[in-house]
Amino acid sequence: MTSSNWHFDTEKSLVESHGLKLDEFEKIVEGLGREPNLTELGIFSAMWNEHCSYKSSKYWLKKLPTSGERVIQGPGENAGIIDIDDGDVAVFKMESHNHPSFLEPYQGAATGVGGILRDVFTMGARPVANMNALRFGDPNHPKTKHLVSGVVGGIGGYGNCIGIPTVGGEVNFHPSYNGNILVNAMTVGIAKKDKIFYSAAAGIGNPVVYVGSKTGRDGIHGATMASAEFDDDSEEKKPTVQVGDPFTEKLLLEACLELMKEDAIIAIQDMGAAGLTSSSIEMASKGNVGIDINLSKVPMRASNMTAYELMLSESQERMLMVIQPKKEELARNIFKKWDLEFEVIGEVTDTKKLILHMDGEEQASIPINILVEDAPEYQRDYIFNDPSPLISFESKDFEDKDILSDLLKMISHPNLCSRKWIWEQYDHMVMADTVVRPGSDAAVVRVHGTNKGIAISTDCSPTYCRHNSYEGGKHAVVETWRNIVASGAEPIAITDCMNFGNPEKPEIMGQFVECIRGMGDACSKLNYPVISGNVSLYNETNGEGIYPTPAIGGVGLIRDLSNTMTIDLKNEGNVLCLIGESNNHLGNSHYLSIILNREDGGTPLINLDDELKNGKFILDCIDKKLLKSVHDVGEGGVLVAIAEMCISGKQGIKIDITKDFLHGFFFGEDQARYLVEVSQNKLEQLEVDASKSAVKIERIGEIGGTSISINSIGEVELSSLIDHHTKWFNEF
Repeated sequence: MTSSNWHFDTEKSLVESHGLKLDEFEKIVEGLGREPNLTELGIFSAMWNEHCSYKSSKYWLKKLPTSGERVIQGPGENAGIIDIDDGDVAVFKMESHNHPSFLEPYQGAATGVGGILRDVFTMGARPVANMNALRFGDPNHPKTKHLVSGVVGGIGGYGNCIGIPTVGGEVNFHPSYNGNILVNAMTVGIAKKDKIFYSAAAGIGNPVVYVGSKTGRDGIHGATMASAEFDDDSEEKKPTVQVGDPFTEKLLLEACLELMKEDAIIAIQDMGAAGLTSSSIEMASKGNVGIDINLSKVPMRASNMTAYELMLSESQERMLMVIQPKKEELARNIFKKWDLEFEVIGEVTDTKKLILHMDGEEQASIPINILVEDAPEYQRDYIFNDPSPLISFESKDFEDKDILSDLLKMISHPNLCSRKWIWEQYDHMVMADTVVRPGSDAAVVRVHGTNKGIAISTDCSPTYCRHNSYEGGKHAVVETWRNIVASGAEPIAITDCMNFGNPEKPEIMGQFVECIRGMGDACSKLNYPVISGNVSLYNETNGEGIYPTPAIGGVGLIRDLSNTMTIDLKNEGNVLCLIGESNNHLGNSHYLSIILNREDGGTPLINLDDELKNGKFILDCIDKKLLKSVHDVGEGGVLVAIAEMCISGKQGIKIDITKDFLHGFFFGEDQARYLVEVSQNKLEQLEVDASKSAVKIERIGEIGGTSISINSIGEVELSSLIDHHTKWFNEF
């Protein structure tokens, strides 16, 4: 075996530069019975970093509910899978590309999209929808405009070119992301239940095949970089950001799906984070086998590449497969037709080791169990931050006459204004199956050739998580639940992207633990399990961490697309009603932040019984054809939600209510609430059904006119609402 002349006892900086602790290195030496060479050190660096090993989080992730009657594949594969009837399955996952997107926003975001697409079509699914959850710093920060433009351009550039619609997502701004933006990408695909592909290698002697693009030097140490904090020298890490090619990815997608029809693939794995290292080791580990690779056979686009570089490169648009030996020529011809690399680079063995050769010399020999089962798992110290105390406000502290002017300020704020400027850069109609476009509570995509659809939503409120991590974790889950319910779909399962700061800080680890606990309680109560996900830690710059951000991507099923609901008001003369209890919760609300420039007060408490009851009531009313439109009441409260419905439907409303505390009612962010539009002739039945279900219902007003008018307060024209709602991004 090729060996180095240096000795680790005098080269501590080399170990640390690979993101390994010295005690972790000692564990490597103990496991191998010798010092690793440089290539082996790089492999351990890739497999034992936070991004790949989940060493700080996996203990807690195991506590999340991951099974259900519709769950076919939970966490542990490239993506999760749920049953959506008729022999169809939905395959989906969300992943982060935070650090790369901060350093190189266009390519970081683009390759994030490419990576999550491969995770889905690796399972045998054709991707049908992309979503995202984006977080940027203060809008006035000097880098924010550059980062927003680059990230949106990268997402649109990759998704549009490959021909997968980007159908929605969320975009928010907060100073805690000034040094670490978040780019979380989600993809949903559709497959047949009897045509799912997994990653476990099998069959001693079977060929291990490399397909896709050639390997270059881009992205080396990308996974390690994603597992470290930033500092003032972070710009120097730009070479670790991968470069994507969506046109090649399109060819790879079609070639893989074509080969999947031929009963040729035994196992398949995307070369994502840590490239050839993680893909080969994960396949061997899941199959309880070994893999021998001849690195000289790896297609290269750079000359004189070393074993170290080949194993750690994160060049994009590549896959690793184990195929049936008799189908090798068939497979080669398919990839040749699509003008892609196809090379047998190794074979499955019974050694349970990863063995690498290059130029006739052995470059590495590592037992798979040391890399996987013996990887560090930490139960890090944690402390719980006391939740911010609940605070109450009184009507006398506010002027009712300010309500409509406050509404205009709120809907023109970057966190509540229209995202039309963003989604117009995404092709959300390609493939012609998008039923509900961006801008509603959830996107809805038809299962091609059927009358059923899947509803998709992403959400999280980091401010809630910062001030009460347990309730914030619950909120992130229930907000997607409500969005999916409001679209007319049965919520089935979620994927998550857990974005946090440095887990070695007990207060940060405490946020993670409490968010997990809140998410778990919500998922269990709502029968809404976690089937896939990603953890992104060390989102800090110079010791300043982001707000805890457990982004959630939810998926639901609409069995009959005629039941699809949207937020736009439909008809003059219909009545708008509020479902759910209102208790004037203004603490940590958007009203408090935008109008009063305050961030204090507790996170609104989540009553999971009410969430379940009210959600089931809404779905029952949709099935009975009682409702014309539905909108979840979320950020900004009731009046912001009403404004969104009016703007979307270009309909006015005459609000006629009497409340002791109008600001609290209109802008409070109490949970488990929906706005529903009902025709006059079905209003009585809706109210009777609500009474039978013990669900609170209030009449808000009658739809009609060209303004939002509030009795005794005044009115604001729709034209003014639309101007305020759209101007910020248009002028950004």
